[in-house]
Amino acid sequence: MGQKVNPKGLRIGINKGWDSNWYAEPNKVPELIKEDHIIRTYLNKTYQKAEVSKIEIERLKGKAKDRVKITLYTAKPGMVIGRDAETKNIVVSALEYKTKKEIIFNVVEVRRAELDAQIVADNIARQLEARASFRRVQKIAIQRALKAGAKGVKTLVSGRLAGAEIARSEGYSEGRVSLHTLRADIDYATAEAQATYGKLGVKVWIYKGEILPGQKPEEPEAPKRRPRRPRHRGGKSRVDAKEN
Repeated sequence: MGQKVNPKGLRIGINKGWDSNWYAEPNKVPELIKEDHIIRTYLNKTYQKAEVSKIEIERLKGKAKDRVKITLYTAKPGMVIGRDAETKNIVVSALEYKTKKEIIFNVVEVRRAELDAQIVADNIARQLEARASFRRVQKIAIQRALKAGAKGVKTLVSGRLAGAEIARSEGYSEGRVSLHTLRADIDYATAEAQATYGKLGVKVWIYKGEILPGQKPEEPEAPKRRPRRPRHRGGKSRVDAKEN
């Protein structure tokens, strides 16, 4: 099952939470789900280049009218907020007009974008749209994630790769990605790239380690670099060459 099911959905209640946190009467649930979709679609479209990781939505009861608390996780908070919070205020006004509710908008910085599956998938899709090599793009993304401290990374690109007539899937994997271990902290995301010959699908899995019961998920530490040894060219070292 671990190979087929969305890794995030399989781990909700174990080491993952919901992106929408609210309760409502049964007859109001469809309307609020649609409202969540409108909010996320608008924010993702507005902040396409801001490297948005995820959007969390909470609903609070207010005295005059209901309030919606939105928390946006991004690698570029300056682009989201804007100079003197100008961009943020415009977005809040637009969302209040769309939802007819009071909006509380918070921005949280993602410090290590190389370990965020959604940001990595979006970056791969953006490079594919710029006609970059799908093999090279995946290999670079995997190396950056491993250098940032990931225990394992897997990527997959599907579609008419390099303009081929028959669609296929091609991916790369490095390290350990234990999809069947429920305590494993696996970040998973998908993205789409509008290429010349049609759409390409991108999937990314990033394994950050195991989370034991009672522990909070922590960002893995980047491996320490070993000091480089001086290269020796030819039969003699540089020191010997100087002495001679």
